Amino acid sequence: MIEFVVRVGRLRGGGEEGGLRKRQLLLMGAFLYKNHHRHDLTSFLRFLIQDKTEVGEELPFVVHGSFPGLPHQDVYSNISQIHHVDISREDLPNCPIISPYISGPLKIMIPENLTMEQVVEKNPLVELGGQYQPPNCWTRHHTAVVVPYYGQAKHLQHLLFHLHPFLQRQQLHYAIYVVNQVNNTVFNRGKLRNVGFWEAMQEEDWDCVFFHDVNLLPEDNRNLYICDIFPAHVSVAIDKFNYKLPYRGYLGGVFALRPVHYLRINGFPNTYWGWDREDDDIAARLKLSGMFLSRPHLLFGRYHMLEEGLDPSHKQSPERWQHDGANSLGYRLLSKELQPLYTNLTVDISVSAPGAPVPS
Repeated sequence: MIEFVVRVGRLRGGGEEGGLRKRQLLLMGAFLYKNHHRHDLTSFLRFLIQDKTEVGEELPFVVHGSFPGLPHQDVYSNISQIHHVDISREDLPNCPIISPYISGPLKIMIPENLTMEQVVEKNPLVELGGQYQPPNCWTRHHTAVVVPYYGQAKHLQHLLFHLHPFLQRQQLHYAIYVVNQVNNTVFNRGKLRNVGFWEAMQEEDWDCVFFHDVNLLPEDNRNLYICDIFPAHVSVAIDKFNYKLPYRGYLGGVFALRPVHYLRINGFPNTYWGWDREDDDIAARLKLSGMFLSRPHLLFGRYHMLEEGLDPSHKQSPERWQHDGANSLGYRLLSKELQPLYTNLTVDISVSAPGAPVPS
């Protein structure tokens, strides 16, 4: 256990947030050790110490996930090792705490002229509606991925191509929900996130929801798509921003919440029209509801950003968070289609709930 403490200290760095993460990791290690999961403890330690950085060390600017000293793989490498076994579903063992298919850093390799049919062919274990369960074990983790969408067809295709094998390697039960906005001229990410949450929770009792921008591809599958005891901002190192936060309060990209977290912060604001301007509002919701924010290590929370388009947005006061969010959500579900790789939710979000605030 002494070696475990030393290595985790090196990996996680300092500060209040770093101290919190160390304590969480120590608790995990102690649990494995106490319950005689020696093999899992060894895997856990190896998982943590790969390619660590010292406190205060700056990460180099590297394009598309090139990591010095650590091999990086195609996300589809050896994915065929995941297959059905000749055992009834009821007799399957539990999945290990650390998936054996997690390899670390990934190459972002999108084939030219990729078609959706090719993506379907490369993911034969994904069921209608974008649902997946590990075929050879029972998983502890059940994650819905909600993708706000505004006509970025090529981005969605690339995300599905990359994200499905990424999640399968982590041995999750998951589903991908694409929330497609119509009848509006300006994108509203917060409202689409709210719609996706409620529609997903009506379908399954998910214990974790990842709100995922369509133009971000994860570069390291040690970035686990499971929920922590705190809300989590996951996309902390994006290549566009030289693999570091553009500013301390940045909360854009990929955000994870347990259902209880979502309800406690009253979801996301409905009255921001445009991109990436609701960060201050979300930060205020976390602070005013008395919750801490969790973030992965910079080496794990790495993402490649596809080209994006930006729209101006309305500004509003964060003090309205208790009245602008899940409790003021109005929308009309126009259709729900179970596509081979995702559930497509087409919604009209121009509908306002009675008494809902309007943009100022």
